[in-house]
Amino acid sequence: MSQDTKTANNHTIPRACGLLVIEVVNSNPNGDPDRDSDPRQRPDGLGEISPVSFKRKLRDIVEQKPPEWPLLKAAVHKRLGDGLISNDQFQILERRGRVREDVERDVYEEDDRFGNKFLANYWDARVFGNTFLENADTIKERLLKRDEKFKAKDKERELKGKLDELEKKLRRNIKAGTVQFGMGLSIKPINIRRNTQTNKSGVEEGTEQGMAPLGYRFIPQATYTMPFFVNPAGAAQTKCRLVDIEVMLGLIPLAYPLNPSSIRPLVRVVMAHVLEHKNLLGSFPDLDVLRRLAPAAAFPKEPDKREEPFPAEHTKWDEAEAKGFLEAHVKSFARYRELVSGLEITPDRL
Repeated sequence: MSQDTKTANNHTIPRACGLLVIEVVNSNPNGDPDRDSDPRQRPDGLGEISPVSFKRKLRDIVEQKPPEWPLLKAAVHKRLGDGLISNDQFQILERRGRVREDVERDVYEEDDRFGNKFLANYWDARVFGNTFLENADTIKERLLKRDEKFKAKDKERELKGKLDELEKKLRRNIKAGTVQFGMGLSIKPINIRRNTQTNKSGVEEGTEQGMAPLGYRFIPQATYTMPFFVNPAGAAQTKCRLVDIEVMLGLIPLAYPLNPSSIRPLVRVVMAHVLEHKNLLGSFPDLDVLRRLAPAAAFPKEPDKREEPFPAEHTKWDEAEAKGFLEAHVKSFARYRELVSGLEITPDRL
């Protein structure tokens, strides 16, 4: 993104919107636990990828910090010219095995830059927001464990005041976040196939082989679109920084390749459009532009036929095509980026 990164207020983060085009081949991009892990599907036949599912991929990369993580950090550092990215500030709140007592303590502990250690530590809380909350009894139990002086009978009033203070801190810490992903939808109805899996060795005591009837559920071919929005007003609440947003944008093309799965071998973000507004109030209609960027189905009645990922009425997408689109449909913008190819256009280049 284009604004200065030296301060931590929301003005460093531009208002922006984006559209991901996700291609699925012989894979299940998002299983539905209410339908035996079938790929998610609406009553009209369109496939779904939930925002939670996609954000989980981004969170897992940041949590695991694979060998590609230093390369991503270096790319973000080069783009922003900012200080080095500290791994301590890129921990994940929504992870398995977290100790809730430690997270609660982070909310109470002050931090000069972020307000508290919670926002200083957890990248996903700054970017996506959080709903972390504990009940009054748990807060009281942990407080008495940390400070036994409150167990005294003459400290009851002080204890009540302290508990009220801690509960307010937890409630005030709940925020919507800076970035919101919308529901991913296929551009035409999907076809779900269900195959039986077998295992040469037994999976239970006393068996010589295993079988999972209709257990391998996948889509032969599909194209999905998923919108997202960057809201600078949310950044003021979570202390989200431009570097946090740039890390997220850098992760988007890597979301599926760095999260391999046997049921999800061929899912890829094939295009990732990002458009920055010229001002914080918005300089173009988000939804109208995103609709125009979305591909249209050329074969709407053939679910297994591959569709091109380019915006409707385009047979390719290069710099010339992108410039033509921007000149025709986006009269006032600060920057356009396509994250997969690295294409970047500013108004002075039109």
